[in-house]
Amino acid sequence: MTVYAYVDGPLGEMLLVGELAEGGRAVLRSLSLPGQKGAVEVEDGWTPDPEAFAEAARQLGEYFAGRRDRFDLPLAGDAGTPFQRRVWRALEEIPYGTTVSYGEIARRVGSAGAGVRAVGTAIGRNPLLVVRPCHRVIGADGNLRGYAAGLDRKERLLGLEGALEGALEAPGSLGAPETPGTLV
Repeated sequence: MTVYAYVDGPLGEMLLVGELAEGGRAVLRSLSLPGQKGAVEVEDGWTPDPEAFAEAARQLGEYFAGRRDRFDLPLAGDAGTPFQRRVWRALEEIPYGTTVSYGEIARRVGSAGAGVRAVGTAIGRNPLLVVRPCHRVIGADGNLRGYAAGLDRKERLLGLEGALEGALEAPGSLGAPETPGTLV
């Protein structure tokens, strides 16, 4: 059974969607922000169930208060293509407070070079914003690039994690260009 709940946060009212599991807890399938490109919308037949997302709401509150640096939630694993799932697993390995380039993610999933665009597309289809930290991926030049919920929210998340200063220092940072003139 598909259940959903709205949870308030500093980025706006988040829509959490999942499947009801044993014990009445939801397995999280999606977390969308208002105005997000490709955001999930509540469908007929879905059941509102804020209690099923109580743990997710608690952990999100701790994260936004600066008291949590990773999430421990059951996540649905059947969404996306095999390539997208590889990219999303790579996102989950980016430590709190750090950033990596799109090119680095492409290398990690065995898709360097022309695969950077495919990686960017896969990241853009991440159904679990905030929880699966796609906001930690930046351009090779150290600048913020693409975020389905808007660059202002990406900047706020990186600022919360203390990663913003390093992300924008192009020379010598994780975001330094791998190849002059390359935009990833």
